[in-house]
Amino acid sequence: MIRPAYFFDLLQKAGIVFFSGVPDSLLKNFCDCIEDNARSVKHIICANEGTAVSLAVGYNLATGKLPMIYLQNSGLGNIINPVLSIADNKVYSIPMILLIGWRGEPDVKDEPQHISQGALSEALLNAIQIPYLILDETQDPVKAINQAVNIANERSKPFALLVRDKTFEKYVFAEIEKNSFELKREDAVKIIMDQLGSDDIIVSTTGKTCREVFEYREFLQQSHEQDFLTVGAMGHASSIAMGIAMEKPQKNVYCFDGDGSVIMHMGSMAINGSMKNVYNFKHIVINNGAHDSVGGQATVGFDIDLTA
Repeated sequence: MIRPAYFFDLLQKAGIVFFSGVPDSLLKNFCDCIEDNARSVKHIICANEGTAVSLAVGYNLATGKLPMIYLQNSGLGNIINPVLSIADNKVYSIPMILLIGWRGEPDVKDEPQHISQGALSEALLNAIQIPYLILDETQDPVKAINQAVNIANERSKPFALLVRDKTFEKYVFAEIEKNSFELKREDAVKIIMDQLGSDDIIVSTTGKTCREVFEYREFLQQSHEQDFLTVGAMGHASSIAMGIAMEKPQKNVYCFDGDGSVIMHMGSMAINGSMKNVYNFKHIVINNGAHDSVGGQATVGFDIDLTA
């Protein structure tokens, strides 16, 4: 396995000192290493992967230097527009390195929402004409980084490192900050569910919230028929809930959302807020200021007024 600190040091030696992206469970240890060493580099945890690519474009335009964007392969859809319509050789020809966690790799056990995405990841990269290298624990990271940097710079276009599970060793923070929340998210989910009626509909966001809704129903020996678990499509739970609420005006529809999820596609809040005649839509954001399902990396959830 590759030590995250060693990989991070190699990137700096290759001239990469700008990092941006959306945290991923497969890349958790490397993301933790970046955050722990953020004093020596520029590091921005973004709302979504397309924004990270756009920041990288601006950074390259201003400095001429090579940026790195990290993401889970589920975020490939979010990067296609800025990659093809801005960074592509036929437009502005912007080089960058994409570090992509390969969830749902064929023949590797994973959750159902990752299976199709994992099977198509290489085909998607080929379709959008991004050259790539598969990175795993057997690879020489020096050769991999050199190949990525050389091709990205020579062709002046994005290059991807598609990272297999268990590529990086565990990373331990130099200093660990522990939160002091009085209420756990799981307890918040239970408290809210205890107040709902038997006909109320729940649409829960991706990650741990989905699991906790499911598990509490099991504990209570209740039916799951009133629940929709948004196991994928991070950031879209509230739009799904609004779509249901519009067609089921006689039922209350509750969206259980998280700060990372709601911030990822915040434009949906503006649209939902404009639906003045939909009174049965209830949007509850459980805000812990973190991407909790993929490692606890910080969001800006505590720095903005979500209610407003």
